Amino acid sequence: MIIRPLVVFCLFFLSTVALAAGSRPPPLVAVDVGHGIRDGGAASARGRSEFAFNRDFAEVLATALPAYGVAVRPVNFAGEIGSLVERPRQAGNSDLFISIHHDSISEEYLQEWDWDGEAASYTEHKRGYGIFISAANPEPAISLRCAVAAGRALREAGFVPTPWHGRKHRAADAENGVWYYDNLVVLYRTRLPALLFEAGVIKHREEELELRDPARQQRMAAALARALAGCLLTETPVRE
Repeated sequence: MIIRPLVVFCLFFLSTVALAAGSRPPPLVAVDVGHGIRDGGAASARGRSEFAFNRDFAEVLATALPAYGVAVRPVNFAGEIGSLVERPRQAGNSDLFISIHHDSISEEYLQEWDWDGEAASYTEHKRGYGIFISAANPEPAISLRCAVAAGRALREAGFVPTPWHGRKHRAADAENGVWYYDNLVVLYRTRLPALLFEAGVIKHREEELELRDPARQQRMAAALARALAGCLLTETPVRE
């Protein structure tokens, strides 16, 4: 499912106009699709690109946010922005930048299997969502508050966070699946509060199938959208 340029424009325009009320504009969230056409990211246990998973969920989230009073600015839905610096730049004067990803795992935790006649790899060691923020972000307090709100809402909706990450990550709120990843370009090379959301582990064979379930995607997107709206509506938008 690909959002065409005209649909992207209409999504942004209609959500902004329809939701505007009074003198205060609705919060504006830049929803970024991680990776792209040339760099598809990790491959799932069944060989599907991470970018395809990212785009699918980003589209569901972009549809869910306006229902909670949040306008949307789509970033990289066509998968043509190769620069990690350019993607947060295209978020412009939004109130929050969220980059959508799906997690993989180190090679040491992979096992080989045959999928549809092709050699592939999978893991049984790790599954679940993760939310990353950067202490080097210019708005670390808002980033952390929104990340914790998102993690808590996801847990309340029945989703389980990944209990561990690599050595370059340190826990911000491990119970709710929030971790610091300070050197991620899309998190610190922005003027906005920013999150990177890993919806699940696509190398886990069972979770990969769950992540493709439309009903599950909608339930996860609704929890995430509700939390981000609640967080941002307590803040005065940074836009002029």
